[in-house]
Amino acid sequence: MESLTVPGRLDSLERIGKYVMATAAEAGLEKAAAYRLRLAIDEIVTNVILYGYDSGRREGDVELRATLDDQSLTICVEDSAIAFDPRQKAPPIDLDAALEDRQMGGLGVFIAIEGVDRFDYEWVNNCNRNIFTMHRRPVAAPK
Repeated sequence: MESLTVPGRLDSLERIGKYVMATAAEAGLEKAAAYRLRLAIDEIVTNVILYGYDSGRREGDVELRATLDDQSLTICVEDSAIAFDPRQKAPPIDLDAALEDRQMGGLGVFIAIEGVDRFDYEWVNNCNRNIFTMHRRPVAAPK
């Protein structure tokens, strides 16, 4: 599968979304799973751009690499922004609280990580590596 490298800017999100959806379609993911994957990657990449690349004061690219096997589709998102492990962000305190009682922010990362089948993070060679995995449906054996 081809990779995609784009500038770490908000206007790259559309290209990233198209890449994720095309890759998900090639993998045969159901639409709901494909949209969850897109949402997860969009959320993490948006945070990379807005906070990791420090709102334009630091520049860099975002690279996406997809791998496909019989069981899953994995998309690795790599950037050279400041180190940030999304798993370390505390989940929203009380999802059952009334909206007016909830603290603003933080829900996007929580939804991103919970929306995929597996999420991993690595800091490798001064780069963030966010790894998103979605399980593929088993293909029925021919009759």
